[in-house]
Amino acid sequence: MKATEYFEKQVLFKRPYIKLEWCEKALIAPIKKEIQQDGRIRQWIFIEEYQKFLRVVTLEDGNTIHNAFFDRNFNK
Repeated sequence: MKATEYFEKQVLFKRPYIKLEWCEKALIAPIKKEIQQDGRIRQWIFIEEYQKFLRVVTLEDGNTIHNAFFDRNFNK
């Protein structure tokens, strides 16, 4: 799994509860996938442990993780 420097140094530091295996799962089997206007890709999975949806944002290649956070506004 590849990640941007921002993800490794900022996101994981600010959100230490985010597990890398969750991010990998979002890339493999998302429940929803969306392409942003800038080409980045949003992918969501449900995290049972927290009863929340996790949004994982990748670069245009679909493999390099740039951001991840619990999405309060997610609607299936």
